[in-house]
Amino acid sequence: MMKAKHLLYIIFLFIGSAASAQTGTALPASESIMNDAYAKAAKEHKKVLLIFHASWCGWCKKMEASLNDPSCKKMIDDNYVIARLDVLEQPAKANLENPGSMEVMTKFGGEKSGLPFWLVLDTKGNVLANSLMPKDGAATATPADNVGCPATEKEVSFFDAILKKTSKLSDSEIKVIHSRFLLNQPSPQPAKALTLGTASS
Repeated sequence: MMKAKHLLYIIFLFIGSAASAQTGTALPASESIMNDAYAKAAKEHKKVLLIFHASWCGWCKKMEASLNDPSCKKMIDDNYVIARLDVLEQPAKANLENPGSMEVMTKFGGEKSGLPFWLVLDTKGNVLANSLMPKDGAATATPADNVGCPATEKEVSFFDAILKKTSKLSDSEIKVIHSRFLLNQPSPQPAKALTLGTASS
């Protein structure tokens, strides 16, 4: 009888653990997020803007703020389905990562590019553009060439060209988006005061 009670206890413990796991706060798997984005984009005749980000990434937050700014959010949403995958979290926040996100990032060649890393994809998952901007004179870009969140005039112009190539945005709409992203540019540092002996005579 004692063995039977012990066995029942183990069974109930197992069922309780399984139920707890199913009702946990596990994030959606990357494959599910991507499949949903492709399906939505196909239905609405849009492209997919895939963004890799992390909770500690300040530039990721700037990217999100820019895309969600009232001045340009509708323009972006009318042309792109945005898919976000959380990657590269600190060990204490690893639970924030979407399962399989690092594999997807590696598949698209962004594992050494830093964050945010983003791409524009068609509904079949083909890469139309990404955030790697080749250096002047270079035929191809390297992971070190990731613009992340466009901020400088050159970076934002690079983003403009991608928007023009992959969307139905008009030149005037792209100009509005351009102006908003330029607000991400760091404030210029104040000039350092001359120290004795550095001034020219």
